[in-house]
Parts: sequence; structure tokens; C-alpha cells
Amino acid sequence: MDDRYGADVLAAGWREQRARQLPRVEAVKDLVIEVADDGYCGAVVTVSSGMVELEDRRGRRRLFPLGPGFLIDGADVVLVQPAARVSAGPRRTASGSFAAADARARTARASRILVEGRHDAELVEKVWGDDLRAEGVVVEYLQGIDLLPAMLDEEPPSADRRYGVLVDHLVPGSKESRIADGIARGRHGAHVRIVGHPWIDVWQCVTPQALGIPNWPVVPRGVEFKVGVCRALGWPARDQADIARAWQRILGKVSTYRDLEPALLGRVEELIDYVTAP
Repeated sequence: MDDRYGADVLAAGWREQRARQLPRVEAVKDLVIEVADDGYCGAVVTVSSGMVELEDRRGRRRLFPLGPGFLIDGADVVLVQPAARVSAGPRRTASGSFAAADARARTARASRILVEGRHDAELVEKVWGDDLRAEGVVVEYLQGIDLLPAMLDEEPPSADRRYGVLVDHLVPGSKESRIADGIARGRHGAHVRIVGHPWIDVWQCVTPQALGIPNWPVVPRGVEFKVGVCRALGWPARDQADIARAWQRILGKVSTYRDLEPALLGRVEELIDYVTAP
């Protein structure tokens, strides 16, 4: 006699057998996804530590855990971490150079690069970090060029301990230019090279094309530059936390040297050559 109930209905695994298997989709950059719970819809910006960051058409961003609960074209999917892509040819670093086969960091040199501003240091690390570690070059944060003379007196440079310094707004007649000229003429000048870009802030070293804007906003005199930029672009600028989020948004658009202005690229490469020269 046939058993119309089939196998033991209480056996282990019966839930899994009847569960619908959802397609697993890699959360690759720019993939448009809808959140099933609240209908939020956005494109993938980053994936890190089991979280995916989405940005909607108004530029608002939210974080969600990877896994089920997402829709693509109305169909349920499970978002998963993108698989690592293996390149067939030599890998290039973000700065455009070929990555060495042995990617281990070199012992740090005595010579180093000083970068004025935290955002400047983060941008240099993102684009040139692999190259700097391969060359053993340490990048140190310099709070302001005003503090550079005292720092040089405390830790004097030498032929074996050269300093390369990157500053903002290094144009004729600026405060930065006057301080740089004074150091060049002073007792430390022979072993210090100070270079810089012409813009008020390193934000402007990221090309407008990378951000998807026609150009950087003109900020009126008397308005703090970063606050003025955020307001002009329609981004929150109530406090320092908003400014920090704006910078992370800008930095997130930088993938390679192609996203930076040539005036910054040349200066950073000049400093790397200076501190690594025999």
C-alpha cells in the first residue's frame, strides 16, 4: 500500500527542503537595489565589514547588513560580498605604477613626507599608499605649516633624513609661500623641499568629474571653505561631523590618480622622488 505522506514529516531538514532558494547576488558598485522593509532604493557605493552602503538619487546614504531582505527589479535576492577579482596581468596601484611582485612593506626610511591637513594625508594614503609602503616612506600629519619651523628645530633634517612637505594654497604672496621661502633660506633649507598645489583646500584637488559636478563651487569671502562647499552642493554642514561625512563622500569617489588634478599628482611624485633619492 502506498504511503501518501511519504517520508517522516518530522525528520530533520524538512524546513530547508521546502524553503525557496533565493538567488545570491554580489553587491558590486553601482548596482541598484531596493530594501524590502521600507522601499528605500539606492546604488551600491561601498561594501565593507559585512555592510553595504547605498546612495539614493538625492545623494542620501544608508548602511544595511548583507544578506536577505533586498529586491532587484522586484525579485527577492540575497546580497553577498563581491568575490575578489584576479587580474591576468601585472597589477597597477592607485597611483598608476606597477605593483611589485613582493608587496611586503619595506623598513621605514629616516626621510619622510609631511602633509598639511588630515584630509590631505588621507588622500595621499589612498592613492599612493601602496607605493609609499613599498618604498618605506612614512607620511606624517602636519597640523599647519605655521608649526613647521619649530618641528624642524626639534627634529633637524640632514642629508640622510630629508623632509618633503606638501601644503595647500602655495601661491605667490600667500602666507604659506612666505613661510616656505623663509625655511628654504634658513639653516634647514638644504634638506627640506616644500611643494604645494594652488587651491585653498585639498578637496579641490579631486576633479569635479569624479564627483559628477560641473565645477567646484565658488565660496564667498568670510565663509569657511568646507562649509560653503557643502551648502552649495546641498549637503548638511551643521557641525564637524557633517564636514567629516562630506569628506568621506568625496574621498569615496577617488579610485585612482585619474580622479585627481595634475597639479597635485606632480607635487606628490616630486616629494616621493626627493625622499627616496640615494
